[in-house]
Amino acid sequence: MSNETTTADGGVRKKGKLGQRIAYACGNLGQAAFYNAMSTYFIVYVTGCLFSGVDKALAAKLIGVITSLVVIIRIAEIFIDPLLGNLIDNTNTKWGRFRPWQFFGGLISAVLLAVIFSGMFGLVNVNTTLFIVLFVITFVVLDVFYSLRDISYWGMIPALSSDSHERSTYTALGSFTGSIGYNGITVVVIPIVSYFTWTLTGAKGEGQAGWTSFGIIVGLLGILTAWTVAFGTKESTNALRAKAQKNGNPLEAFKALFQNDQLLWVALSYLLYAIANVATTGVLLFLFKFVLDNQAAYSMTGVIALVSGLIMAPLYPILNKRIPRRVLYIVGMTSMIVAYILLGLFSTNMTVVFIALVLFYIPGTLIQMTAILSLTDSIEYGQLKNGKRNEAVTLSVRPMLDKIGGALSNGITGFIAVAAGMTGNATAADMTPSNIHTFEICAFYVPLILIVLSLLVFMFKVKIDEKMHAKIVKELEAKLASGEIVDDEAQTAETVEAIDEEAKTLTE
Repeated sequence: MSNETTTADGGVRKKGKLGQRIAYACGNLGQAAFYNAMSTYFIVYVTGCLFSGVDKALAAKLIGVITSLVVIIRIAEIFIDPLLGNLIDNTNTKWGRFRPWQFFGGLISAVLLAVIFSGMFGLVNVNTTLFIVLFVITFVVLDVFYSLRDISYWGMIPALSSDSHERSTYTALGSFTGSIGYNGITVVVIPIVSYFTWTLTGAKGEGQAGWTSFGIIVGLLGILTAWTVAFGTKESTNALRAKAQKNGNPLEAFKALFQNDQLLWVALSYLLYAIANVATTGVLLFLFKFVLDNQAAYSMTGVIALVSGLIMAPLYPILNKRIPRRVLYIVGMTSMIVAYILLGLFSTNMTVVFIALVLFYIPGTLIQMTAILSLTDSIEYGQLKNGKRNEAVTLSVRPMLDKIGGALSNGITGFIAVAAGMTGNATAADMTPSNIHTFEICAFYVPLILIVLSLLVFMFKVKIDEKMHAKIVKELEAKLASGEIVDDEAQTAETVEAIDEEAKTLTE
């Protein structure tokens, strides 16, 4: 008996079993925790602990080297993500297209995460040159396998359903658990590191033993949740996917991305948001430690973010039934703009900071889910426009954008730590007005500009929405059934122009 039914808009909706939905949702719990550990706390570990045993001047140089290498590596790997997406798109096994990469990507990236949080098993204190060489190799391999896991995870959404609302349900599930994983790490990182430092060494603070334990814990969580997806889900088959199994070579994959104008505009808007978001969250610990002089209160940041995600993720599909996701995106960005203004003007006022953080974190789910769904719906837009269906390649764009944001976050965090003297054993008493002003510019004012630009791009350039996508799916299914669109055949220039004109009409 079939597990699929046809929806009113002509799409295919999977009668998802509860177990499969739970399994899929679990995947982003460990994945988001992993990402936060890498994009935020690895650099905190580097600046505060990794080189604590060497001369302060040499430590500052080594911190600069590591943070620069991380930025360079992650930006270089950005261009690899579409190739990884193409690899996934062309995977053909009896376990499906995506599940093998959940298994192997989750395992290898988790093991290597624990290795880098161990200081390469203490090599940093023995031979710094060899440490840096092995670190680069390890970090590159880690990032590649994490990307394979991340791309294959989000790439499963169009494999589960072609219906826009059904996709929002799966996206909401992933975002819900992702919020727990990402923000839960913020809540527990300092307690975990401090506890294991004390338990294993008898010393107070955040030492190497604590950070190594933290890396192992996040790695184990990563393996468990990735394997839950690998063994607990099964992708469906529908007409759109059945006629689009040959996904071409990497050059064709890149061509498909650059020909999909809606994908590119959504990507630009999300990139500006991602850079601003991680640039701020990456240094919030510094705000509490060096500006507010209350590091213990930092855990409340994670609580605010966690509660916001737990509330907004399940609410998104409900709100989206009544409110177009375009409106949700604009409202969310407006809330973030207000938050940045408050943080910039009142960074030394604890009460106002917490109010601003509520305004900062609540809309995050609205913005991220709208961007993910818009990217997902651009798959059919690209298939109709170019005659090729690239699922994982298209959805590799979001992890690629997150990598850019994460890389810049690493660089910003490292820069601020060194420039403002926020390294090693420095305290709030060591901060000067100039140090704090430098922090405010990088953490709040520059990201504010990026958020405004992101909003403008989305408002004036992103056309694809729920109604447009439903119409595209109907037209695509009809043309595939009639043979007007063949898998390896792009449409004529006249047809492309007609689709573009139709998109303009639908958004007016």
